[in-house]
Amino acid sequence: MKTKWIGLAILAVVIVAAAGYAVFSANAQVLELNGYLGGEKIGLLEDAEVQEIFRSRYHLSLDYARAGSLEMITADQTGMNYLFPSNQTALELYEQVQGTPYRSEIVLNTPIVLYTRAQVAEALVGAGIASAADGVYTVDMAALVACIEQGTSWAEIGLPELYGDVAVGTTDPTKSNSGNMFAGLLANTLCGGVADENNVEAILPRLQAIFQRLGYMENSSSDLFDQFLKTGMGAKPLIAGYESQLLEFAVQNPDTWAQIRDDIVLLYPTPTVWSSHVYIALDEAGATAIDALLDEDVQRLAWEKHGFRTGLYDAPGDVGQFGVPGIAEEITQVAPMPDVDTMDRIIAALS
Repeated sequence: MKTKWIGLAILAVVIVAAAGYAVFSANAQVLELNGYLGGEKIGLLEDAEVQEIFRSRYHLSLDYARAGSLEMITADQTGMNYLFPSNQTALELYEQVQGTPYRSEIVLNTPIVLYTRAQVAEALVGAGIASAADGVYTVDMAALVACIEQGTSWAEIGLPELYGDVAVGTTDPTKSNSGNMFAGLLANTLCGGVADENNVEAILPRLQAIFQRLGYMENSSSDLFDQFLKTGMGAKPLIAGYESQLLEFAVQNPDTWAQIRDDIVLLYPTPTVWSSHVYIALDEAGATAIDALLDEDVQRLAWEKHGFRTGLYDAPGDVGQFGVPGIAEEITQVAPMPDVDTMDRIIAALS
C-alpha cells in the first residue's frame, strides 16, 4: 500500500512538473518583438490563427506601432526590432539613411488596383479606357491619364449624374504608401516607361496638375477605402488602393459583402505596380520573425483571409474562394516602381 501511494505521489509530481513546463514554454519563453507596421497589415498580425502559429512554433509575439512606410525609416527606432513597410522604396531609403539592415525579406505582395462601381466601369469600357475579358477588368493607364489631363468630364463618357471631371481618388502621396505608389505609377505612365532621373523633371508639372485637381486627400488607404464603400458612386467614383483590401473585406465582412458585391468592381491598371511588403530586421531578435512570416501556414492565411499574394500564392488557382468577381489569377502586366531618388523628387514636387 505504501508503495502504491509513493507511486501516485511521483505521478502527481510528474504531472504538475509537465504542466508547469508547458505553461513556461507557452508563455515565459515567448519573445516579444517591437516594430513599426504599415496599417494594411494590422488585420494579418492580429489574426488569432497567425498569432498562435507565431507563439507555438516560433515562440514569438509581434507588437507594433502604426507608421507610414517612408515615415518609419526616419522615425525613432530605439527599442525597435523590425520595420514592416509596404514597398521596396522604403528599403532603398533605409539603406541610404541607415546602411545595410541586419536582414530583410519580401514576405507579402499585392498589386495597386482601382475600385469603382458597376455603372462607372461600364462607362469606362464604353469610352475605350477600360476593357473586360473573362470577367476581369483592366484599365489602359495611358488612356486614363490622357482623359484626366484633358479635363474630360464624367458626363462626356456617359455619366451625366456625376459631378466634375474624370479623376482617381487617392491618398496623400507624401504620407501614405498607396498614394505614394500611385504617384509612381502615374509618373511611369507620363514618362512612357519607368520614371528616372533622366526623364522625371519634364513630367513633374503635369503630375502636380493631376494631384492639384484632387483637393483633399485621405492620409490612410484604409480610410479612403472605407469612405469609398460608404459614400456611394457620387462621392468617390474611382479610387486607387490595394487588391488585398477588397479580398480581406469580403472574407471578414461576408454579410455586408453579399449586399454590395454586384456593384463593386475591381480594375487592374495596365501596367500596374506591386506593393511589396518587405520585413526589415533591425537586430538578431527581429530577424527571428522572418521564418515565422514565411511559414507555409502563415503565408496561406495571408492569402486566404487577408488577400496578400505571397511566395506560395502569387498565382493562386483558388480565387473563387473570396466570392469577389473579377480577380485576376495572375498579374502579368507590371512595371517597376521608380527608384528611391526619383521618388524623392516626385514626393518633393507634390509636397
